[in-house]
Amino acid sequence: MSTHRPATLLLTRGDVRHLLPLSDCVDAVEAAFRRSAEGQDPPPRILGMHVQDGGFHAKAAVSGHYFATKLNANFPLNPGRTGLPTIQGVVILADTRDGRLLAIMDSIEITILRTAAATALAARYLARPDAAIVTVCGCGVQGAIQLEALVRARAITRAFAYDSDRTRAEQFARTRATALGIVVEAVDDLEGAVRRSDIVVTCTSAREVLIHANDVQQGTFIAAVGADSEEKQELDPTLLTQATVVVDSLEQCATIGELHHALEAGLLTRASVHAELGEVIAGRRPGRASAHEIAIFDSTGTALQDVAAAAMVYERALVAGAGTTLDLSL
Repeated sequence: MSTHRPATLLLTRGDVRHLLPLSDCVDAVEAAFRRSAEGQDPPPRILGMHVQDGGFHAKAAVSGHYFATKLNANFPLNPGRTGLPTIQGVVILADTRDGRLLAIMDSIEITILRTAAATALAARYLARPDAAIVTVCGCGVQGAIQLEALVRARAITRAFAYDSDRTRAEQFARTRATALGIVVEAVDDLEGAVRRSDIVVTCTSAREVLIHANDVQQGTFIAAVGADSEEKQELDPTLLTQATVVVDSLEQCATIGELHHALEAGLLTRASVHAELGEVIAGRRPGRASAHEIAIFDSTGTALQDVAAAAMVYERALVAGAGTTLDLSL
C-alpha cells in the first residue's frame, strides 16, 4: 500500500484574488446553495466565542467531496487602533473521501467575495427588475464589493454612499464612480438616501439600529450584511414584520442575524420567515411576488459559501501551479 501523501497547498490573499473573480464566485455560491436546498449536502455548522473587543468564529460545511472550515477573528476596532483588518483568518479545505488536507488559504478575500456573491444572488430574486438606485451604508472593503455585486445583478445607475466617517464616504464615492461607471454620491442624510433608493445594503459593525421602518419605501430590497454576531444590529426589528424575509441560513440568522433581534422582541417566529436563499434559488420557494413588497435578505455568511469559494480556488490553483506546497507530516 502506498504511503505517498500529496502536499498541502498554501494560498495567500493575492492568490485567492487572482484565481477567483467575483462573477465566478457567484456561480460557485449559487451551486452550493442549490445543492444544500436539494438535500445533497448536510447543513453547515458554526461555533463562536467572544473575547474582549472582538471574537472568533469557526464555520464548517461539506459540498460534494470537499470539506471546509473557516476560522475568522473579528475585531472591529482594529483599523483605527492597530491598523490591522477587522477580519483575519484562514480557510482549511479537506477531501471528504480520505481526509487529506488539501489547502490552507487566507480567509479575508474568500469572505469578501462570497458575501458579495450571496447579495448578488439575493438581488436577482428579491430586487425589483427595474431597481436602479442603491444606498450603501458602510463604505469599507465590503461596501465596495457589495456595490459591484449589485451593479452586476441589476442595471444600477446611481448610488448613495453613507459612512460614519464622512471622509471615507467621499473617497468611496470617487473610487467607485470611476471603477463602476455610475454616479456615486457621498451623503450625510442616511434616512433621505434610503427613502430615495430601490436597494439598500448595510455592511457595518453597528450595534444599534441604522435603518428604521419608516425610512423604507414599498418595493425596496434590503441586503443586511453586517449582523454576524448576537450583539450586532443594523435594522429596526419592526421592519422585518413589514417585509418578505429571506435568510441565508434559518438556524444561523435566528441565532446571530437581524432575525435574532426580531425573534427576541417577540415580533416574529421562525415560521414567519419566507425562505432560505437556497430554497429560492432551487425553485422550492418563490422570490419577489410583487413590485410593492419590501424584501429583506438577512445575510450572516454561511460555510456553504466558504466551501464553494475555497474549492474553486483550490482547483484553479492546481491547474495554474499557484501557491506554495507544504508537507505537514515532516
